[in-house]
Amino acid sequence: MFRTNLSVTTRHEGEIINLTAVVQAAVRKSGIRTGLVHLFVRHSTAALTTIEYEEGVLSDLKRALSVLAPDTASYAHDTRWGDSNGRSHVKAALVGPSLTIPVEEGAPACGQWQQIVLLELDVNAGRERTITCTVTGE
Repeated sequence: MFRTNLSVTTRHEGEIINLTAVVQAAVRKSGIRTGLVHLFVRHSTAALTTIEYEEGVLSDLKRALSVLAPDTASYAHDTRWGDSNGRSHVKAALVGPSLTIPVEEGAPACGQWQQIVLLELDVNAGRERTITCTVTGE
């Protein structure tokens, strides 16, 4: 087993950061040829997924999330804590904090157009995000 933390600095809410090259490098460093790479973001207002990293679909994803958790909706979290990021927590919970990808021939086995991305969902962006990367196998 190999484990490392990946650090990403975000700039703004709605930012989608392509992590594919960083994850590929971590898998190479692990020396594992066949197995799994598991990623977990250690924050409740960020999420991980895969997507075709193309401006049209990235825009579509942002729009879809804003429909599911609109900026203009009232959130109990905001009322209780006064930090105005209730929608950020909801969006992150819908997408999820973790991702597991097969490793084949020493690399993440993503599809041709599939990229690994971090979604920065917090209204209070401009943060350092930590992603735990664990590679298991042989």
